[in-house]
Amino acid sequence: MTILRAEVIGDPIAHSKSPLVHRFWLDALGIEGSYDTCRVSSDDLADYFARNRDLPEWRGCNITIPHKEAVLDHVEDRGDVRSSIGAINTIFRDEDGALVGTNTDAAGFYGPLSGSDWTGAHAAVIGAGGGARAVLFALSRMGFERVTLLNRNVLKAGALLGHFGLKGDALPLDAPLPAVDLLVNASPLGMQGQPALDVDLGGLPDDAVVYDLVYAPIETPLLAQARARDLAAVDGLEMLIGQAAVAFAIFFGAEPPRDRDPELRELLTA
Repeated sequence: MTILRAEVIGDPIAHSKSPLVHRFWLDALGIEGSYDTCRVSSDDLADYFARNRDLPEWRGCNITIPHKEAVLDHVEDRGDVRSSIGAINTIFRDEDGALVGTNTDAAGFYGPLSGSDWTGAHAAVIGAGGGARAVLFALSRMGFERVTLLNRNVLKAGALLGHFGLKGDALPLDAPLPAVDLLVNASPLGMQGQPALDVDLGGLPDDAVVYDLVYAPIETPLLAQARARDLAAVDGLEMLIGQAAVAFAIFFGAEPPRDRDPELRELLTA
């Protein structure tokens, strides 16, 4: 019997918790499969896909930093992700053997925010990479009136706002935060091995939500600062689990047991 195999690729990749998530679901459902990390440099992307695309057990891979935009050149883009989100985080092989790219990050990001009405709200997003693209795509469909995008490259940030049809401002990273309803860190800042995110939450209203996509560490300095102000805080595990659930169904043909999310979170935070 063929044991199905999927993995997550990136550079670096040792920090990824995706294997814990997928293995938990595989075990829970009794599926004979595996999910691991694989460090792949930018120069090795083409070779990676050439090695795996014809292996019957290889079902595909998730993509993390820094490849979410570059991998578009190596797969079929049947959902026109290039012109919409502009980045992919999941690649799967269809029944004809073609490699197809898609993005599950936007759905994973939206999940924890889906219970609120964001019509007319103002968001600030830090970063302009692949993760930020998924966030901006989601915000453009959630009714936000304005989005402030902070990034080292202000011109890139402004172009992204225009790409997603969002009204707002592009500012440098060290600019003061406006009084937004939602703050999202979609940059690697604050991740293990990366510089800290230096931002002052003092100007945010008391009902603001702070959402950090970083999940290593889970309790980032940004989230600690938000909790110290008694602001609603959403950690990176929410998006990680949400996007992984969609990818798991694609890879292994079964819906993960989301009723066991509390148990999964306990495992991920141990």
